[in-house]
Amino acid sequence: MTRKLFGTDGIRGTANIEPMTAETALRVAMATAIQFHRGDHRHLAVIGKDTRLSGYMLEPALTAGLISMGMDVVLVGPMPTPAVAMLTRSLRADLGIMISASHNPFQDNGIKLFGPDGYKLSDEVEGEIEARLGDKLDTGLVKPAALGRASRLEDASGRYIEFVKNTFPRGLRLDGLKIVVDCAHGAAYRVAPKVLYELGAEVISIGVKPDGININRGCGATAPQKLQSEVVANGADLGIALDGDADRLILVDEKGRQVDGDQVMGLVGRSWCNSGKLKGNGVVATVMSNLGLERALKGMGLDLVRTPVGDRYVVEHMREHGFNVGGEQSGHIVLSDYGTTGDGLIAALQVLAVIQGGGKRVSEVCRVFEPVPQLLKNVRFEGGGAPLEDRLVKEAIRDGEARLSGGGRLLIRKSGTEPVIRVMAEGDDESLVNAVVGDIVLSIQEAAIRQQEAAE
Repeated sequence: MTRKLFGTDGIRGTANIEPMTAETALRVAMATAIQFHRGDHRHLAVIGKDTRLSGYMLEPALTAGLISMGMDVVLVGPMPTPAVAMLTRSLRADLGIMISASHNPFQDNGIKLFGPDGYKLSDEVEGEIEARLGDKLDTGLVKPAALGRASRLEDASGRYIEFVKNTFPRGLRLDGLKIVVDCAHGAAYRVAPKVLYELGAEVISIGVKPDGININRGCGATAPQKLQSEVVANGADLGIALDGDADRLILVDEKGRQVDGDQVMGLVGRSWCNSGKLKGNGVVATVMSNLGLERALKGMGLDLVRTPVGDRYVVEHMREHGFNVGGEQSGHIVLSDYGTTGDGLIAALQVLAVIQGGGKRVSEVCRVFEPVPQLLKNVRFEGGGAPLEDRLVKEAIRDGEARLSGGGRLLIRKSGTEPVIRVMAEGDDESLVNAVVGDIVLSIQEAAIRQQEAAE
């Protein structure tokens, strides 16, 4: 079923502009309540959010929509996306909703939906919900006495903290480690430092003073430069950067160097393989993961299975084929023994378990492979154009593929969450990679200008 409202990670847009308005949030909640009505029991939804100012607008709109359909609502306030997924299962709720635009700037927001099993919804189910938005939703309104009720779960953060701590190996502690954690002024600003502190680490916290508009601004997993500086300045052993909703992780070693999701997957995959814990004889990643990871895993006798971009596509393949380690280069790490979606904190603890168990410095442990030169550039286009349909762009892409043939890869894709085309190439010849990406980016930019001028 065709989806226009839903992208690769729920619904996303600029706050107070369609589709991210209170009215649309209300209607989405009503349609979703109808979709998940499954019996005569008292239905329940869990709603969490990050720290964006617009969360104050979307949270009550979603709550009202659900209540009008007879569904009770539990509000957990600012909490990581994986916490909402966990609480949905723990409370035996029928539905989980996270209000967040993840790593996007504060002016954006989004709605992520989870089923009663704590997993993100499939394309098919999202399509069915979207189709319901064209119906007359008031036919599902309940009588006054059957309206839902809203309440706040006061111990939500405590539940999640204990859940995360229990994923760390029993008997192991973080004593002796100095860790800088950057919470991006986002959803994990309270829980992440507590988890690390209670496990014994010396914790230096940054990005823990949200004001509604500073989420992800110059901090967090997508901007770890400040974290890198703080790690070196404080002589820390490790830096942990989370994004706005804490489902993404980027690490920094004691030298201030970044450790991306590919290295984390390689490290955890190798560790779990050695301990007999790895399932599926490999790791599930996306088409964006570095060729170096694929080669490293092959050297271990393990497979790298690639999916389309989006952590839920990774999860779908993991569930269908029995894998328990997967994720994205960007830092979404899915460890299905512990959770149903990416969890930056749990992934960080698995890396810390390897570090504490081996007695080596982070720079030694976390450099699992040498990355193949890879370049990713984003080309923003406006006005609803379609640069990838341009004849000259298609020719530039074919030429790039031919030049990289046998020694690398080229990937061109349109973002599912913003008007951006991502151009990625990788190969053993770095100068060739740079040239191919530069030529294609220029071609797309010129096509976008031509299409915009034609539209005017």
